[in-house]
Amino acid sequence: MSGWCSCRGARGLNVKVKGVYRQGAKSAKKGRADLMREPDKLLDELARVVVDAALEVHRELGPGFTENVYEEALAVELRLREVLFERQQAVSVSYKGYAVGEGRVDLLVGGELIVELKAVEKLLPVHKAQIISYLKARGSTLALLINFNERLLRDGIQRVVLS
Repeated sequence: MSGWCSCRGARGLNVKVKGVYRQGAKSAKKGRADLMREPDKLLDELARVVVDAALEVHRELGPGFTENVYEEALAVELRLREVLFERQQAVSVSYKGYAVGEGRVDLLVGGELIVELKAVEKLLPVHKAQIISYLKARGSTLALLINFNERLLRDGIQRVVLS
């Protein structure tokens, strides 16, 4: 993925996010772990912008609506902040080189950041597994899992890094 995303960051700063990030690995020899790399600072800043936008949506709407209401409201808020994103972006799934299906991410921000929205009583391990699968299928490293059905939204936000 490549391309630039220009947006107003947290605290009103203008940031440009290059949508390119690939993870390296150490030698595959036995006993050597994969190299764990954090996403770059610009991608982290983009994630902070999205979290700030989600907090604003939650502040206005509160918990109790369906996922599609929050997706629409977050899309409005991201547009107001001039953040580039795509909704319901297809993620191709392959098995041994054969296309076997596709999933859909709720939001793909800046061409690289996956944002999966939920409005459930509690986030379950299957929700995190879903977002990890999307990260693997896209070759991305950072995703946000946001559950709007929380009294305090900060309790419903998970930052997921593929290592």
